[in-house]
Amino acid sequence: MLAEELYLPDTSAFLRGSLREAVKRGELSGKILVHTLIVSHFESLAKRGVSEGLTGLQEVKAVREVARKAGVELEFTRDLPQGYRAMPSPEEPPNGLLRDLALEWDAVLVTSDEVAREAAEAMGVRVLYLRPQRRVAMKLEEFFTDDTMSVHLKEGVRPYAKRGAPGRWEFVPLRDEPMTREELEELIREIIERAKTSPSCFIEIDRPGSTIVQLESLRVVITKPPFSDGIEITAVRPVVKLRLEDYNLPPKLVERLEKQAEGILIAGAPGMGKTTFAQALAEYYHRKGKIVKTIESPRDMQLPDEVTQYSKNYASSEEIHDVLLLSRPDYTFFDEMRDTRDFELYKDLRLAGVGMVGVVHATSPIDAIQRFIGRVELGMIPSIIDTVIFIENGRVAKVYELETTVKIPHGLREAELARPVVVVRDFLTGEPEYELYVFGERTFVVPIKRRESAREAKVRISIERLLRRYIPDRGIEIRVTDESHAVVLVDAEYYNYILGKPRKKLERLGKRLGIEIEVRPKF
Repeated sequence: MLAEELYLPDTSAFLRGSLREAVKRGELSGKILVHTLIVSHFESLAKRGVSEGLTGLQEVKAVREVARKAGVELEFTRDLPQGYRAMPSPEEPPNGLLRDLALEWDAVLVTSDEVAREAAEAMGVRVLYLRPQRRVAMKLEEFFTDDTMSVHLKEGVRPYAKRGAPGRWEFVPLRDEPMTREELEELIREIIERAKTSPSCFIEIDRPGSTIVQLESLRVVITKPPFSDGIEITAVRPVVKLRLEDYNLPPKLVERLEKQAEGILIAGAPGMGKTTFAQALAEYYHRKGKIVKTIESPRDMQLPDEVTQYSKNYASSEEIHDVLLLSRPDYTFFDEMRDTRDFELYKDLRLAGVGMVGVVHATSPIDAIQRFIGRVELGMIPSIIDTVIFIENGRVAKVYELETTVKIPHGLREAELARPVVVVRDFLTGEPEYELYVFGERTFVVPIKRRESAREAKVRISIERLLRRYIPDRGIEIRVTDESHAVVLVDAEYYNYILGKPRKKLERLGKRLGIEIEVRPKF
């Protein structure tokens, strides 16, 4: 290249770190002209709290330092192409102006954006296209170990990490010294740079004050003042990736998931393994030859390439609705349903015949159903939700099924008060646990606490006395559903053992008491 060559870098050359690397490698031997509009643009973004702004300003400083050490001349310019009467607004990237200026000066436009390269070449502008630098290790990754679920970094506070597995983790400090603002700003620069340069990474949301980035399997949430009281980085990753078979689900539930369940809710508290189970179920359906798609925000489920993952942040509910109806998936997984629009989209797609699996935050399985009350007519809920799976400590703790019937609601007496009632049953035992109905203008969710009869109490106590000889109390759960049937739920670690001698004694006890005793594994 000529010694007097003029280079005009655009914003992508800074944001992707490629200009800095090219100067280090000695690929630019002339003069680099940095337009002040680039600095103004990055400054405008930084003041609005957009992460790219701070990253861009740091890159401009880094390029200046690298150019000084490499002996490459770098100048700032305010010149405008002919026809420009005033400086454009710094709110928009000045890449179009830089292209016009490069054409006028016969300078080389430096870019890492393929579209910008094509546009410049179409105008006859000379272009130096710098491919985004290859993947390099980030300092953020140094905070992670094999069993780290999440890392929590905040300025002025010691770094912490959650280590363990869902439901069995501990919160541990990573060092004694608190994080500094400079360290966090450097981490943010690396995160944004990786998101811009790697095809498997992307910025999911970038708002003033908060940014959500997906770095392959790592979900990173960045918050900054004034939204938060200091810079904070939270990075979360899945510790385990399970298959549905790893959950040891009862055959009855597996059969329902395969043949009947098409309106599924997966519920649980944060960090209990809801998304991990949803991911396992999505892969299971995919292996069964089903067409599976997902709606996520952000897209952090690790699924085969055949499963298309849609982002709720880059499309309206109407667009997602149209795309899914036209592409005709067998199942759509809706991760992290939060606001009313999410529930309405789930409802519309389900009523259109699409199999839906929704993931919601809930502290109990009935809470997940109540999230639909007020958003959907009560009588429609069983048509939208037929199965609720509650995840606790990384395992399936409860399964509900829903049905509508006309009856006198639980707790009322007069026959004229009969009305449509949504009955929520324990899927394994078939025992009703809640009733949902409208009375006046209010919707009631009534727990059904059936009083145990003397005979049922006798059966339960007899079974407890027998099994206590073989299994600790915490390993069993006895449910006497009526006077002719009882279900014994046994922890998985004891299930195979109880199928031997204890099972035969249970059968003899059942014959003596005149009741059927069924043994099932706990989830």
